[in-house]
Amino acid sequence: MRCGVIARKLGMSRIFNDKGEHIPVTILRLEDVEVLSTRSVEKDGYTAIQLGFNNKKSKNVNKPLKGFFAKAKTEPKEKIVEFRVSENALLNVGDKIGANHFISGQKIDVMGVSQGKGFAGSMKRHNFGGMQATHGVSISHRAHGSTGNSQDPGRTWRGKKMAGQYGNVKVTTQNLTVIKLLEDDNLILVEGSVPGSKNGIVTLSDAVKYDLPKEAPFPAGLRTSEASNDKSLPVSEETVGKMSESEGAQVEN
Repeated sequence: MRCGVIARKLGMSRIFNDKGEHIPVTILRLEDVEVLSTRSVEKDGYTAIQLGFNNKKSKNVNKPLKGFFAKAKTEPKEKIVEFRVSENALLNVGDKIGANHFISGQKIDVMGVSQGKGFAGSMKRHNFGGMQATHGVSISHRAHGSTGNSQDPGRTWRGKKMAGQYGNVKVTTQNLTVIKLLEDDNLILVEGSVPGSKNGIVTLSDAVKYDLPKEAPFPAGLRTSEASNDKSLPVSEETVGKMSESEGAQVEN
């Protein structure tokens, strides 16, 4: 079992295939994804890898975290995520993972925090049908109806579908297909939409419902020292030009 990676959602675009059909894709970028520490069975009771994402200024990091990053001999990171791995998939501290961690056509699972919609009613939040428009119903057309029981138990059950906070929860979308990799720019193009807002951070991992392709690098796809540096947001015109020339992609701002 390999580790996953951390990426930033840049937005959506589309790519045309050989038949002229357009495929909607989400553009994800890996930014300085580096191994910070490892967990072993002998010391911790399980095997895992902690990855850091995107360098940040040291002044914005508290003292305990400064010591943690100093031990790893790396720059402070914006996000830290731990991935469970098998013993033969452990990496060395300081290794950097690139877009070549996956291959085109591979199935992956993407996890992120969904867009928050604020306080919403039961019809928008749970797709309730509402009450009748007439026949004695007044000022309750979009109400959710009864919330309790009779005398026993005389309370509202936990988890009852009612109005409340909509969105802003951790969501996992499974079995998305990797359409294309742009290794020079550290970009991954995934078919369809992924959870989260633009510029949000998501985690990518091998699909649990599909076998890992034999062509996928094991234990991970590492970046070489000659690899180009990450570019700043948004997607550069150079990258858009490469996509347009090769696959006819159109980036939607």
